[in-house]
Amino acid sequence: MSELLDFVIVSMVLVAIGIYGLVVKRNAIRMLFSIEIIVNAANLLLVAFSRGLPNAQGQVVALFSIAIAAAEVAVGLGLIIVAYRLYKEIDVAELRSMRG
Repeated sequence: MSELLDFVIVSMVLVAIGIYGLVVKRNAIRMLFSIEIIVNAANLLLVAFSRGLPNAQGQVVALFSIAIAAAEVAVGLGLIIVAYRLYKEIDVAELRSMRG
């Protein structure tokens, strides 16, 4: 049981770091990385809890989540690149003030 508790603690720390990055940092790339840290914490919990099951359903769901996260990063970085080309800025606070 202590093994599972270790995974839960590491996952909680990763979620806390991700939320800190979302709240404090105003850079779009850092915010995207913070979201990825939170998703990876959820994947860690899925794999940790699936170790106790006789089947590999949690690991399969984690693999799908990793694939979706990769697509999310590709779309997010594409949007950040377009925003930088248009406004020469990736600070989220500055992008909000540039609305028409």
